[in-house]
Amino acid sequence: MNAGIDATGLRALADGARAAGRLALDTEFMGEGRYRTLLCLVQLAIPDGPQVAERIAIVDPLENDLDGSALAEVLADPAIEIVVHAGRQDIALMRRRLQCEITNVFDTQVAAGFAGLGAQSSYDSLLTEILGLKVAKTASFTRWDARPLSPEQLAYAREDVVHLLELASELERRLQSLGRLEWAREECQPLALSSDERDPAAIFARLPRAHGLNASARAIARELVEWREQTAERQNRPVQGVLGDATLVEIARRKPSSRGDLERIRGLGANAQGRRAEDLLQAISRGARRPADPAPQTPRPPAPRPDDAPLVALAESLLRARAREAGLAYELLAARADLQAIVATARTGDEEADVRTLRGWRRELVGAELLELLEGHVSLAVSGSGQSRRVHVAPRSRVP
Repeated sequence: MNAGIDATGLRALADGARAAGRLALDTEFMGEGRYRTLLCLVQLAIPDGPQVAERIAIVDPLENDLDGSALAEVLADPAIEIVVHAGRQDIALMRRRLQCEITNVFDTQVAAGFAGLGAQSSYDSLLTEILGLKVAKTASFTRWDARPLSPEQLAYAREDVVHLLELASELERRLQSLGRLEWAREECQPLALSSDERDPAAIFARLPRAHGLNASARAIARELVEWREQTAERQNRPVQGVLGDATLVEIARRKPSSRGDLERIRGLGANAQGRRAEDLLQAISRGARRPADPAPQTPRPPAPRPDDAPLVALAESLLRARAREAGLAYELLAARADLQAIVATARTGDEEADVRTLRGWRRELVGAELLELLEGHVSLAVSGSGQSRRVHVAPRSRVP
């Protein structure tokens, strides 16, 4: 086990990953009390010949002089498979820290769903179920930003990658035999674009009750979002600790112009006092000078109705049956919101809902069949008896 591998060692590891065509990746991080999550540790593993299952290295990204260029090159190389488990956050952190792209991701949690295991299976549970291994993990809630790291922490970090390549190989073998490997790879592709960069426009769009603001209030709310982001980043604080969403929207609605006005708004606390109050009032004033920002007139999908509930339940029955037959986790096929959107658009005759169930391999497996069911062209039936009962699709019976 290596702790704090240097640039020479990292380049040697990168050469090994390039030769093997694979690299296992995991990270330790801390997000509490910060504007952005802090990357504290990077664990890497590569195959190391037939006698030794893998070579493991631990990289300390808190070293200011760390040269991560060799690792960045490997992560961006499409010829090298990057193996992670539940790796969205890991990938986002590495992209930001190394300023690189990451390609050819294989996530064992995603893959497990295509092998008939839980779509949210933990790493520990997969090691037990697939490889028959148990690992002792005792340091998950320790201070990963403190130095030096303890032997217990380093052992914990090592366990996160010590069997990851072996797990991925077995999952790939199973999925290949099931004809699901390419589906799993397709599902992993968007993970390569994971990012934790904060976009003020996207943050504004997610504000609660922002849709009820008039054009002038929307302009102020946009300015407040930008001010809050800048303040939180400068002070390295969570944005909600600077100004809560609900309070931000209420300020935009009321347009306070003095400290007295601020003090009458709930939830401001210290923001209504001293220098913070002046900064906030200046942001409100800047927002008032921005061009009016009317809400975009975008078509909204049809709202669900109580009468849709039986059809949503029927759709779910079909998807669960197909998921079981295919050996897939049901959660990979649809969320309830997806089914509600499909049912609602089928009711209104609008264009197909833009949801994952009706795209790619999901449409091939069940999406097209689901539309046929909702159009009344086919029906669900139960065949067999006892434990052999199954749900199947049958042509619609003619009603006299």
